[in-house]
Amino acid sequence: MGDTAVVAGQIFNGISVGSILLLAALGLVLSFGVMKVINMAHGEMLMVGGYLSYLTFHHAHGPLALPAAMLVSFVGATLLGAILDLTIIRHLYGRPLDTLIVTWGISLIFQQGARSLFGAIGVDVTAPQWLQNSISINHGLLAGVDLPYVRLFIIGVALVVLAVVALCIGRTRWGTMLRAVHQDREMAAALGVNTHLIDLAVFALGTGIAGLAGSVLALIAPVTPTVGQSYIVYAFLVVIVGGPGSLIGAALAALCVGLFSATAQIFTSVSLSDVFLLVAVILFIQFRPKGIVATHSRLLEDA
Repeated sequence: MGDTAVVAGQIFNGISVGSILLLAALGLVLSFGVMKVINMAHGEMLMVGGYLSYLTFHHAHGPLALPAAMLVSFVGATLLGAILDLTIIRHLYGRPLDTLIVTWGISLIFQQGARSLFGAIGVDVTAPQWLQNSISINHGLLAGVDLPYVRLFIIGVALVVLAVVALCIGRTRWGTMLRAVHQDREMAAALGVNTHLIDLAVFALGTGIAGLAGSVLALIAPVTPTVGQSYIVYAFLVVIVGGPGSLIGAALAALCVGLFSATAQIFTSVSLSDVFLLVAVILFIQFRPKGIVATHSRLLEDA
């Protein structure tokens, strides 16, 4: 395999990693942009989705096993997010530091609960047979590059989810109310928008998408009690670089973070590539503190 093929393979890996980061970060983009909630337990929603997918594959077989697992992961994480919002998060709106500490405690509880139920060793989800092949390039500069179907599937899922969320926000009545709350919560409430219901829907949708991310991630990596912690830092980096509350910014940032991390690993180790990534993010926010796409709202300006 030539140098060009190696670089191309890493770029493809970076895009697939960026797709998972996008799914993991969408909920954070929405919850912080609309509610000023820093949810440190968001990674555990990804973990919950992975375990729900694992359980579903044990009881469902055939061609519908994967769609069923994705649906169960999304619905399960959505319901869990709704319960968290109704019982805990709702009482901490507008207090970012309090939400950070409380949700960090919740994440530790979820991790210990997963260890008690499934053990400390990760569990594996076997991808369906139709996702176990790959597209192989055997000629030209890219000879030797393999494009696994499962990673192409993850990229496709991320694009579909991003498109659906964007359409819901931009073309539906609920999306109009969400944008109104994001721009000016007090004025939206004065005009009759049920801001508490919007907050509940945003938080539950965000955790549901994270659960879906955990379901597709389980196809390529073991599900462990700490798998969420492996992605939560990258997800927050995506939010910071992309700009809080911006879907387009999140998509661009996820792609940049994934590509930077993957290509840096060609020249150095995984740990050093993470260091270089953090340095690059720090330098970036010095010149563009509001992210790639700066959003304007009274909520974020008052944060």
